[in-house]
Amino acid sequence: MKVSQLFSFLLFMTLISSCKQRPTTFANFDAYPTTEKNLWLSHSKEATTFKIWSPTATAVKLNFYKTGNASDVFETHNLQDDENGVWSKTIKGDLHGTYYTYQVYINDTWLAETPGIYAKAVGVNGKKAMVLDFETTHPTNWKNDTYVTLKSPNDAIIYELHIRDITIQKDANSSFPGKYLGLVEKGTKSNLNISTAIDHIKQLGITHVHLLPTFDNYSIDETNLKKPQFNWGYDPQNYNVPEGSFATNPFDAEVRIKEFKTMVKAFHNANIGVILDVVYNHTGRTENSNFNLENPNYYYRFNKDGSYSDAAACGNETASERKMARTFILESVKYWAEEYHLDGFRFDLMGIHDIETMNLIAAEVKKINKNALIYGEGWTANNSPLPEEKRALKKHTQQMPQIAAFSDDLRDGIKGSVFDDNSTGFVSGAENTEESIKFGIVGAIHHPQIDYKAVNYSDKPWANQPWQAINYVSCHDNHTLYDKLKISQPNASEEEIKAMHKLATAIVLTSQGTPFLHAGSEMMRTKNGEHNSYKSPDAINQINWNLKVQHADVVKYYQNLIRLRKEHPAFRMPTANEVQENLEFQKVENGLVSYQIKNNANNDSWKTILIIFNAKNKPFNYKLNTSWRIAVLGDSFDFEGKKTVSGSFNVPKTSMVVLFK
Repeated sequence: MKVSQLFSFLLFMTLISSCKQRPTTFANFDAYPTTEKNLWLSHSKEATTFKIWSPTATAVKLNFYKTGNASDVFETHNLQDDENGVWSKTIKGDLHGTYYTYQVYINDTWLAETPGIYAKAVGVNGKKAMVLDFETTHPTNWKNDTYVTLKSPNDAIIYELHIRDITIQKDANSSFPGKYLGLVEKGTKSNLNISTAIDHIKQLGITHVHLLPTFDNYSIDETNLKKPQFNWGYDPQNYNVPEGSFATNPFDAEVRIKEFKTMVKAFHNANIGVILDVVYNHTGRTENSNFNLENPNYYYRFNKDGSYSDAAACGNETASERKMARTFILESVKYWAEEYHLDGFRFDLMGIHDIETMNLIAAEVKKINKNALIYGEGWTANNSPLPEEKRALKKHTQQMPQIAAFSDDLRDGIKGSVFDDNSTGFVSGAENTEESIKFGIVGAIHHPQIDYKAVNYSDKPWANQPWQAINYVSCHDNHTLYDKLKISQPNASEEEIKAMHKLATAIVLTSQGTPFLHAGSEMMRTKNGEHNSYKSPDAINQINWNLKVQHADVVKYYQNLIRLRKEHPAFRMPTANEVQENLEFQKVENGLVSYQIKNNANNDSWKTILIIFNAKNKPFNYKLNTSWRIAVLGDSFDFEGKKTVSGSFNVPKTSMVVLFK
């Protein structure tokens, strides 16, 4: 027997002999002993306590490394079996900068090394965790950084982006292309002398950026970033650590954390909130995920035949209803809100989670940041063993009073189904879409003038308050708005596509729900017809900054729409009662929806507002009873309303008109 083998054997015997006698097999997952103990690593200059919850283990060891990548174990410790499946060990001295892994011994087998599901800092590619003094990761004045405040959630205007997309094009002229720091670099201009990165975002006027998943994920090889690599990031590996490929040095665990915080601080300095897209519904890998290397099978749901259930369509789904899985999700979200000063969370495939867990998340996050936005996809990708009545689905939003859900009703009502390339919507000539548009306008609440049986997907209201509907027409998924319009209306001219594009966004930004914009839509972004670009190259996914010049009128239209919404609170009434009392539909027919907002709604300076959406391919002669001031007519915005109109007038084809008194 070699010396190394003898050492391993003696260590193993020591570990086994140190274990208390307790059961390590259980009748079912509910029979597992659970704990209220804090399972995060606790570090000070005097000592560090390592903890892991693994009730079926009969031994757990802790390995120390000098670096986060290629280095050998220089020290190993056995953890003590405390109680209720918790293993721990306190080691004296300041271990700041020490990398480590856990290994658990189950069924006479040492499982592969894992950084542990509660790791907060990791080395390159997330294989090893690191002990870290987080004070060293704070950017200047971090302790005085504050969350963005909102009077009502639908005061937010959300801008969904992928960190790499914004600055990876050479024409973005970024010092840090594709990085956290590149996104918030000031003063960058394209080759055509237009602002890029954060300056562009500020010019647009949005209130919150929504970052596509920025957890450390499996897809990108951080050791080889000279090779172009892309992934949306919906394959999480380490849930409590920022992705390393967006950092200037993924080998040093400290760098990605500091640069992520620097990014957040820069947005906060611009009074822009930061929302993180979170993926707790599944793991990027299954058999050898960190969850399974720590506590096999516990964190997942299974079919009756024993196979992994797959409501996420990614190979597995997590069991949020299980005590320690729920605890992990709660602790993780709270950690991001506190440590990284986040202003909200978007839950991927939220329908996989149970309603109780989602309500607990909302309650805990609101304690940390009362202005936090919490929303998600109110559906699953496949069926789930979780009973439907327990799922955090869109139709159950009324049971989740602090949470919002995406309105696919309005999305597809505006431009056609995302599942059918040829499907059209209100702006692209489809008939009988008006009730879906009206449903989106009121924010998915009850309104006496809506025929719910004629709404495309929902036969009844699903929101308690209008802000609970996330109103959008495009996002990272499926086609960009431009591509969808182009594919579904192949005979339309570029000018006709542009008019549809503007009208689609005008509906979103003047409706009562919380508006959500896809980054680049303001310049008619295209992905060359690709509908699922999750791992497509930069040539498909990058923001093409030349389009900002090519479609300068569309950019200006978006800026004006955002200004209109921000200056006029009538477009963002916070309660269903206010919408029901003050919003009244006027003329509605095929291809036309008009409505009034009256009574200086939500303390608006305009007493009465008339909004007209004309999706017809010809002007519409609209009759008025009294004189009105013109705020929006075609591409023209006049916030003072210097011109008036009375009698009857022509609403231009495929456009929005806004009049006021």
